[in-house]
Amino acid sequence: MIEEFYEVLRRRRDVRAEFTGEPIDDEVLTRVLEAAHSAPSVGLTQPWDFVLVESTRTRTAFRDHVLAEREVFAASLPPERRETFAPIKIEGILSSSLGVVVTYDESRGAPDVLGRHAIADAGLYSVCLAIQNLWLAATAEGLGVGWVSFYREDFLRDLLGIPAGVRPVAWLCLGPVTRLQDIPDLERHGWRERRPLSAATHRERFGTPPSRSEREEASR
Repeated sequence: MIEEFYEVLRRRRDVRAEFTGEPIDDEVLTRVLEAAHSAPSVGLTQPWDFVLVESTRTRTAFRDHVLAEREVFAASLPPERRETFAPIKIEGILSSSLGVVVTYDESRGAPDVLGRHAIADAGLYSVCLAIQNLWLAATAEGLGVGWVSFYREDFLRDLLGIPAGVRPVAWLCLGPVTRLQDIPDLERHGWRERRPLSAATHRERFGTPPSRSEREEASR
């Protein structure tokens, strides 16, 4: 059981090109959303909502906006990075089964949000935990998830009628896939290399690396 859990963590991918478009069984979708909704949240506020988007018209409008933002980003890159970025697919909005837009309502539970008085973003972190729960549950169910981040929040808010003060945090493409890639897309395309655990681990104070024996153990 423990090894199966860690295998889900290792298999999880940000999916772009592998969606089949086949429908998701209602019971499976409910289980995935229940996993997201069971995430921990600051002050038990559960500040998230999930907007399920299946309309082709709505998804096409969002896809067109995303592709326009892709061009904005590409134009900002130096020539060599633009060449590396060119073949990278950034979305599966129309090829996935549906979009799941996860939002953050800062006012939920306010003004007495237990645990948020010193860290204003604690509620936003809670939403990210719900997204991670959803992602891992989807992976365990054999589904793929792709987080689309090339969008302007005001555009998505207007597109879906999200109230003012509620923040759209993520558009997640969700659905069955042909496969999950062994190597994440950005590594395969040479955009970025993964940092080893030893480079991200500090002992007692930031900047103090773990001992040599700990580094060797982490590299095994």
